[in-house]
Amino acid sequence: MKQYPNVFLFDHPLIKHKIGILRDKRTGTKEFRELVEEIAMVMTYESMRDVELVPVQVETPLEVTTGYRIQSESVVIVPILRAGLGMVNGVHRVFPTAAVGHIGMYRDEETLEPQEYYCKLPPDIGSKTVFLVDPMLATGGSACDAIDALKKRGATKIIFMSVIGAPEGVERVAKAHPDVSVYVSTLDRCLNEHGYILPGLGDAGDRLFGTK
Repeated sequence: MKQYPNVFLFDHPLIKHKIGILRDKRTGTKEFRELVEEIAMVMTYESMRDVELVPVQVETPLEVTTGYRIQSESVVIVPILRAGLGMVNGVHRVFPTAAVGHIGMYRDEETLEPQEYYCKLPPDIGSKTVFLVDPMLATGGSACDAIDALKKRGATKIIFMSVIGAPEGVERVAKAHPDVSVYVSTLDRCLNEHGYILPGLGDAGDRLFGTK
């Protein structure tokens, strides 16, 4: 994915270790949920690299100096329902004051295309950095539609984070939204005929919430 300057792939031993456990079909719901949160937390450190800082005066025990802070109201986490909810706590552990919006999408089982059914965002979304999160970036349809929904409502700075991506989905998002930074912890081989990522980890939503 070197041809897309807005795509960032992780190559970190800690993430590789956790992904290996995440893929295992024997990994239960509790551990699966914890692993998704932990991977999201590690990813957030890197993906927040370009978040705007404001200078503030700080009095240390010895003198006054200039420190830097991220304005608490400047960051919004938006999970793509439902699986994206599994990444919210991981981002919140890094930046606990971030507001949270929600976008609901479901995939048409015949066309594999996403359909929006819910969108609730904090006010003044255009002045905030939006972290759009979804554990799986498969066809890229849901991600592209969610980004379109955010832009339609005024968002101008969007960072997309996904735990596992298929080349087809990553390329689709990168091409459709070159102004969006796309962070993927692991790039898998391909999609199968049903639009599932291989080798993947199954249905992230079902494994997060114990519904299958």
